[in-house]
Amino acid sequence: MDEPQAYNGRVTPRLKVLVAVASILCVLGVVLLLKRGTKPSAPVAAPAAAAAADQEMGPPAQDNDNVTLLYAHNLRLRQGQVFRAYIRWIRGKMVRSNPKRNASFDDPESFVLEIDKGVVRVKMQDIVDFLNSGAEGDAPLKKISMEADGDLLKVHGTVHKLIPLPVEITGQLIPETDGRVRFHVVKINVLKIPMKKLLGGLHVELSDLVKKTHVVGVQVVDNDIYFDTQRLLPPPHLRGEMTSVKVMSPDIEVIFGNAPNDESQLSQWHNFLRLRGGTVDFGKLTMRHTDLTMIDASKDEWFDLDLVNYQSQLVNGYSRITPQAGLEIFMPDVDDKAAAKEMKTVTLEWLKNRNTSVPEVPGK
Repeated sequence: MDEPQAYNGRVTPRLKVLVAVASILCVLGVVLLLKRGTKPSAPVAAPAAAAAADQEMGPPAQDNDNVTLLYAHNLRLRQGQVFRAYIRWIRGKMVRSNPKRNASFDDPESFVLEIDKGVVRVKMQDIVDFLNSGAEGDAPLKKISMEADGDLLKVHGTVHKLIPLPVEITGQLIPETDGRVRFHVVKINVLKIPMKKLLGGLHVELSDLVKKTHVVGVQVVDNDIYFDTQRLLPPPHLRGEMTSVKVMSPDIEVIFGNAPNDESQLSQWHNFLRLRGGTVDFGKLTMRHTDLTMIDASKDEWFDLDLVNYQSQLVNGYSRITPQAGLEIFMPDVDDKAAAKEMKTVTLEWLKNRNTSVPEVPGK
C-alpha cells in the first residue's frame, strides 16, 4: 500500500480516514478467512448406556413423513391372549407412542390406532375371559359373568366381604369425552337382595368391588365406574372420540365419530388392513412412505390378525409388489392349519444348481 501523502511532514485528515478504512477492511478479510477455514467441532459422543438404550428402542423415526393413515374392514385384532377387538370398519391413523421411534408391528406398544370414524365391537365373553384371567390385577370381584338386560349391562360375580357373597351389578355404559367408558350403576344386589335391605355387617359398597389401588385403568366415583381401556387392556391400543356405546348381545358396540353402520354395505367389503404414509417397521424391514395392504386370504367373516404371531401368517401367505412400489400381502388366519405348509428357503446349494425347481409359494 502506498504511503499517505504528507505536507510539511504531517498527514492530512483525509489521508487518516483512508488509512483507517483500509485497516478495517484488512481485519475483516482475515476474520472471514479464519471463519471459512475452521471446521465445526465434532458432537460429543453419547454415553454407552444411552446409545444402547436407543438401539433397544428400535430405529429412529423418519421425520420427513410422520403420518400413517389407517383403513380397515372386518378385522379381528387380537389384544393379548384372550381379548379381541372386532373392527367392523375404521378410518384413522397409526400414531407413534414415541415420536422419535417408528411404529413397529413387532412392538404393539410402539403405536396407537387413533380412530376418526368407525364401528368396533367386543364380545362380552372376551371381556369376561380377560377379567377372570387375572390380567388386570388383583380385583376383588371374582368369577365374573355378563349378560344384556335390555339396553343395560348386568354383571355377576363374587366379592369377599367376611364371607364370599354373590353380587349382581346392573348399569348403563356411557362414552366419556376423555376416551374412557363410564359404567353408571343403577342397581346392586347381594344374595339377590337389594343393597338397602342388607344387614350392616354384610353391607357392600361400590368401592369394595373395584379398588383403584389394585386395578390399573379403573376408577370409582360415587355410583360410576370409569374404565380407561388404554390402561386396562393389552396393546395395540385403540383411542378416539366415542359417540355411542351400546349393549347388543352377545356384543358391546362402540361407535367412533358418529360413523354410519350399514351392515348391508359393510358385508360386501373384503377383509383388510391398509396403511398409507409415514414409516412402519415389520420384521427386518422398514417401509418409508408406507404403502401396505394386508388382505385376508380366507373366506371367513373376520380377518384374524395377531401381532404376536403375524410372522407365521406372512410365511404361510404370499405377497406382491404393486406398480407404485407398494406391498400387498395375502395372509391366512392364525389358526389356519391348512395354510401352514413347510417353507422351503433358497439355500446356497439351490443357487448352485439351476436344474432345481423354483420353491412353491405357500397359499398361492
